[in-house]
Amino acid sequence: MAFDDQETPSDSGRKETAAEFLPKTTSAYGDPRYWDKRFSAEEHYEWLKEYSHFQHLIRPYISTNYSILELGCGNSRLSERLHGEGVIDVTCIDLSAIAVERMKQRLKEKGLLGIQVVEADMLDLPFESESFDIVVEKGTMDVLYVDSGDPWNPRPETVSKVMKVLKGVHKVLKPDGVFISISFGQPHFRRELFEAPCFTWSVEWKTFGEEFHYFFYTLKKGRRSSEGKQFSIDKCDVPAMSLFHDELEDEDFIFRTDI
Repeated sequence: MAFDDQETPSDSGRKETAAEFLPKTTSAYGDPRYWDKRFSAEEHYEWLKEYSHFQHLIRPYISTNYSILELGCGNSRLSERLHGEGVIDVTCIDLSAIAVERMKQRLKEKGLLGIQVVEADMLDLPFESESFDIVVEKGTMDVLYVDSGDPWNPRPETVSKVMKVLKGVHKVLKPDGVFISISFGQPHFRRELFEAPCFTWSVEWKTFGEEFHYFFYTLKKGRRSSEGKQFSIDKCDVPAMSLFHDELEDEDFIFRTDI
């Protein structure tokens, strides 16, 4: 089932909506209190474009009998779009209790009772091993880099958080599961983390977007990239990547990539 953009704000509408909730500094994106305040007032905002912009990329990986986990749902409509594709087993998590309750209410009003919404931290996923066929995140992991310091030498706490997410995702994916990460981060920065030796997945990516390119990563568990660089286990948490943040215009452009 395809969706058009009639149900969602236009690009100009998104910018007007986002401007109302822009924080004074990017570091606020790492503060749960900021998100609670924002989600209390904001009805809907899509990070990194609406579903229609990347549906051609995600459809080959989803099936109606799959179980899908969305990280950091916020007030996005991604889960609704996946449900509209025929996927009936969709679970969303968010750290904000306010976002979770408002999402539950919205889904109830729309009669979409098959989508589970759980208050949880992506740094500590409360699910059993091999629980999901697909794990997807859209701009959620990018927030971990808002206060990462030197782009080429990120702070250890940033590295630790990113690796906790990746390890948690790897654990909850089924043996042939796929992690889909939709991001601002460019491959020559992302690969060293994604291809750390503690993971058994392959790493591929495509781009979408017009004026600005977004990256659609697919990490397929159990299919380790043969061409990937090899790193020692004790360097598993050491990346050579970060996102560079130097100005606040529209939220699609907060996370600058330092080439």
